[in-house]
Amino acid sequence: MTTPFQVTVPRLAVPVGPEDHTIGPADAPVSLVQYGDFQCPYCAMAHTILQDLLRLRRETIRFTYRHFPLTNVHPYADLAAEVVEAAARRDAFWPMHDWLFENQRSINPRQLMVGVERLGLPSAEIGDEVGPHLYLDRVRRDLVGGVRSGVGGTPTFFVNGIRHDGGYALDELLEAVDEAAEAVGADQRHDGY
Repeated sequence: MTTPFQVTVPRLAVPVGPEDHTIGPADAPVSLVQYGDFQCPYCAMAHTILQDLLRLRRETIRFTYRHFPLTNVHPYADLAAEVVEAAARRDAFWPMHDWLFENQRSINPRQLMVGVERLGLPSAEIGDEVGPHLYLDRVRRDLVGGVRSGVGGTPTFFVNGIRHDGGYALDELLEAVDEAAEAVGADQRHDGY
């Protein structure tokens, strides 16, 4: 007797919630979740593409960033994630997120504090919070959720809860987002009958 071959589509195991870092309209038809690492060069390339994508589909996408630091390859990935969480406590998650990707090649403990200061954040306070790893549990929670969702590397994207296994070039992400938005629209039209 043989077992039929089954294909399972990896899904987001942890739904987007109030603890997540999101931008875009709350009622957007497409939820785009990224698991990323601030030292990953592919995430830095994706960051530039995502900025274009979010500009082009401003009303369509609710974007969420989650941490997935690959510390075996990127020694300061955890620290960078903790620093951005400290910035988030001061309503500066997205400026710190952007700064980290734009200055990725120089990420180290000293440069992280330079970024904090350039954004006008209190470096001594953030250092006092990051030193004892006050935000490491938050970073680990994202990481564990990513593992449970089938994330194996960065960047990994989920479009409306389903892992996007295509590429992350602008045209590929635009196609995935547009298809997801169309599917939502079709479901809403069908529900209206």
